[in-house]
Amino acid sequence: MTWWCWVLLVVGVFFLSVVVYDLSQRQHALLRNFPVIGHFRYLLEGVGPELRQYIVVDNDAEKPFSRDQRRWIYTASKHANTYFGFGTDNDLEASPSYVIVKQSSFPLPEPHPGDPAYDDLFGAPAGKVFGAARGRTRTYRPSSVVNVSSMSYGSLGAKAIEALNRGAKLAGCYQGTGEGGISPYHGFGGELVWQIGTGYFGCRDLQGRFELARFKDVVAAHPEVRMIELKLSQGAKPGLGGLLPGAKVTPEVAAMRGITEGVDCWSPSRHSAFHDADSLLDFVELLASESGLPVGIKSAVGQIDLFDRLATLMAGGGRGVDFVTVDGGEGGTGASPLVFSDHVAFPFKVGFAQVYRVFAEAGIDNEVAFVGSGKLGLPENALLAFALGCDVVNVGREVMLSIGCIQAQRCHTGRCPTGVATNSPWRQRGLDPTLKSTRAAGYLVQVRKELLQLSRACGVAHPALVTLGHLEFVDDRFGARPAADVFGYAPGWGTPSVADRDEIHRLLERPPTEMQS
Repeated sequence: MTWWCWVLLVVGVFFLSVVVYDLSQRQHALLRNFPVIGHFRYLLEGVGPELRQYIVVDNDAEKPFSRDQRRWIYTASKHANTYFGFGTDNDLEASPSYVIVKQSSFPLPEPHPGDPAYDDLFGAPAGKVFGAARGRTRTYRPSSVVNVSSMSYGSLGAKAIEALNRGAKLAGCYQGTGEGGISPYHGFGGELVWQIGTGYFGCRDLQGRFELARFKDVVAAHPEVRMIELKLSQGAKPGLGGLLPGAKVTPEVAAMRGITEGVDCWSPSRHSAFHDADSLLDFVELLASESGLPVGIKSAVGQIDLFDRLATLMAGGGRGVDFVTVDGGEGGTGASPLVFSDHVAFPFKVGFAQVYRVFAEAGIDNEVAFVGSGKLGLPENALLAFALGCDVVNVGREVMLSIGCIQAQRCHTGRCPTGVATNSPWRQRGLDPTLKSTRAAGYLVQVRKELLQLSRACGVAHPALVTLGHLEFVDDRFGARPAADVFGYAPGWGTPSVADRDEIHRLLERPPTEMQS
């Protein structure tokens, strides 16, 4: 053999070895799906800081999540070093509405082994008991202030749903099912919030109407369901229904949703079981009385009249929602027309403040638990959400990044390259649910840990005790405004009641195993 034949043989053996390794390893879904060429992504990512000194894209330029934000999520999920060196690369003095956390001169000390707060898994239970104000028989205090947002099986693939459910169990938090209902892949030990959308999947008759008997059967068969969430709208596609093409309505999906196999599945833009605030409360009370579970609503915020009417009715009677989930118009994995993504519904900070103000002015803000959703999987955003009045936050796209998403923005095509947002068996084969569950848990725990660190830096022991007084916004004119002034909050708004504050302190003094129970 000539020398060049030997070179070709060596090169061929090398690439064959790489292919065999990529197909057999389970650490990276991208490499299993795209052997050899997938390595270029990691190579370019590794030399990115050097290249970006000469190329226009910087660490904070990309949307919806910047390179810095994605890097933090990836390293957190892998239990790697989440520190950044050489100071911030954000322009603090030229960024309008840049949030600043005002640390205390006497912060609380960092917890140490043996201190109950040291256990990050169960060191941050929710400050409120969901359903307690209305006397529900199966009240629920989430063990974690950070949880997995509702994303349906069908929107995400089976392996991604399984990984998130396993991760939720490891992290001691709940997972929202999405409007697609409870699938077999939600059954790996994580607590669930069953989301019921306009299609009533899992509890509908053949005409698509709500069926109480099926609802009761599902609740009885799934003790892991801890709350019911009625989805009025979502930030990804506010004001629109949804479509699952018939090609994706497999026998399994059809059985789970209670629909016809192979036929396009439409979610209407509005509910048929109720038509206004008054009938909504009747429906909430029906579900609560039949299940004993806390029942709440989820909505992106546009016209505020529904919340005005709800608060008026709740203040004057015995009916009421147990929690309100406010979803930001920033969007999520759901596909929608560009104009809806860009211009319909308020972003989270604006929308949540408007909704909270309605309940606070009615004097019932402490009778309702508030859940935030909309790019809150970053510690500084989550801290602001708690200061505005959230009791827990839900994270969606960020936890998708933790299990392998690379922000390819192909969620709506079914061609997700890492197998997260697709039903394709070929694309899903690279995603190992067991491994990725530890990545999801690692990320969720790190968010909680940094929330606790931020809270202690402010001089309080729990994120729910952080107020808008701990935050200010700087602008591009060398000015700063108190956060309470920016959002128009009156003194005392956004803070737990005295009883809830006492309970939070009591919980933080208990051993982690007691908090879990």
